[in-house]
Amino acid sequence: MVGAGLVGVATAWLLLNRGHGVCLIDPVGAGEQPADAGSSAALGLLMAQVYRRSSGRGWRLRQRSLELWQDWSHQLAERGSPLPLRPGLLQLASDPQELELQQRLVQERSAKGFPLRLLSPEELALLRPQLPHAALGGLLSPLDGQLDPIVSRQLLLQDALSRGLELVSDRAEAIAARQGADRWQVQLASGKRLEAPWLLVCAGLASAALLEPLGHQRPLAPVLGQALELQLPAGCDAQPWPGSVVWQGINLVPRPGGRLWLGATLEPELAQGFEGGAPGDPAALEALAQLNGHAPDWLRAAKPLRHWQGLRARPVGRPAPLLEQLEPGLLLLSGHYRNGVLLAPASAEWAADQIAAGP
Repeated sequence: MVGAGLVGVATAWLLLNRGHGVCLIDPVGAGEQPADAGSSAALGLLMAQVYRRSSGRGWRLRQRSLELWQDWSHQLAERGSPLPLRPGLLQLASDPQELELQQRLVQERSAKGFPLRLLSPEELALLRPQLPHAALGGLLSPLDGQLDPIVSRQLLLQDALSRGLELVSDRAEAIAARQGADRWQVQLASGKRLEAPWLLVCAGLASAALLEPLGHQRPLAPVLGQALELQLPAGCDAQPWPGSVVWQGINLVPRPGGRLWLGATLEPELAQGFEGGAPGDPAALEALAQLNGHAPDWLRAAKPLRHWQGLRARPVGRPAPLLEQLEPGLLLLSGHYRNGVLLAPASAEWAADQIAAGP
C-alpha cells in the first residue's frame, strides 16, 4: 500500500483485521503527515444523514461509513483506545432558501426513520455561547458528528502496528506491473524495490503521478483548506452545544479546555503556489475568523492559538472519491476531496471486498 493518510491507515487496519499481511509505504512513516496533506486541514466532520441526496454511490458510502466509524470505535474501546468520536451536527440556515431546504430534508428523512429535527431561532438563542444572530434556524442531526482525524489516524496506526503492520518510511517513486504472483512492484526513493500481489494507491494528490506512466489518467486538483484553533474567553465553552456547528460552509468544532476549531475548504485557485506556508489570500483567513462577518462578540474576543492548512485532492471530471480497480491487483483509493475522514471506513471496506473477490 502507498500512502499513510487516514484513508490508507484505515484500509491497512481493516485488511489486517481480515487476516491479510500489509506493507504500508509513506515518507513520514509513523510520524505526522506533512503540512500540505489533506488531513492537515481536516476537522473531521461526519456529514452522512444530512447529505442532501437520498440515493446513489455517495449516499451509500456515507451511511456505511457512519456505521463503520461507530463499530470501529467500539472495537478500539474494547482494546482501551476508543476513537475521539463526538456525535451531533448542527447546520445553521443563513437565508430563507437554505431554511426551506432543511425543512424539506427533515420531512423526507423523518419518513425514513432518521432522527433529524429543526431548531427554531428561539431555541438557537438559548445555546451558550450564542451562535450567529442571523441564523434563521438550524438542522440538528444527532447521529452525524465529528471525529478528530489526527488522533484517530494515530490510534488506528498504533493498533495496526501491534497486529503486525509492516511500515516502510520511504517515498514511492514509481510502480510497475510484473509477471508472476507478485504482480506489482514499487520503486522506492532509497533504491529498494517491493513486490506484492496487490497494490493499493492511497497517496492523495501524489496518486496521479504514480498512475500516469501506466496509462491511467486520473488528474486531481488541489483545493486549499484552512483551519484555526482558538482559545475562547474565560468562562466561555462551546462544549454544551449539541454538536459541531456549520455556518455558511464554515465548521465550528468545540474542543476540550474552552477551545474551538474553525475550518473551511476554499477555492482551488488559492492552492496555486502553496508549499506548506501562508495561503495566497489573507482575506480568506480573515473571513474564516469572522464567520463571513457574523462572528458573535465572544468569538471576536477569542485568542488565536494555531493556524494550519492543507490541500484536498478533488478529482477532475469524475465524482469523488476515486475507488477503482484499474488493473488486476491495482486499486486506487484517492480524491476524497472534503470527505476523506467520513469516507475512510467505507473506502477501506470497498478495497477489502475487492481483494476478497480476487483480481
